[in-house]
Amino acid sequence: QVHVVESGGGLVQSGGSVRLSCQASGRFFSFYAMLWYRQTPGKRRELVATISGDGKTDYADSVKGRFTISRDSAKNTVHLQMNSLGPDDTAVYYCNAQDSTTWPPTNYWGQGTQVTVSS
Repeated sequence: QVHVVESGGGLVQSGGSVRLSCQASGRFFSFYAMLWYRQTPGKRRELVATISGDGKTDYADSVKGRFTISRDSAKNTVHLQMNSLGPDDTAVYYCNAQDSTTWPPTNYWGQGTQVTVSS
């Protein structure tokens, strides 16, 4: 079992920055794809950013140029640096560790961390 824990959320003013962190347990962290999702009430969970085991990144169009995902495999940690935040970025942010060594892939989720951007 892989445990995933997010941290770093909070209240920030529009235009500000927040850095989220996600720590995942397990010996095989370096092989996991790590993903950040976000969700607001009444809406589907939205994929925000992805980083593969070998460091390839991908972003939703809505956050390109503002958000940066990175990983520190020595610390089993992934970060999401969020800049130029706006009210539309307000959401609960979830970290997902995806183990593709199984089929279908096994997904491990954190509890989420709230980010609130005030206008």
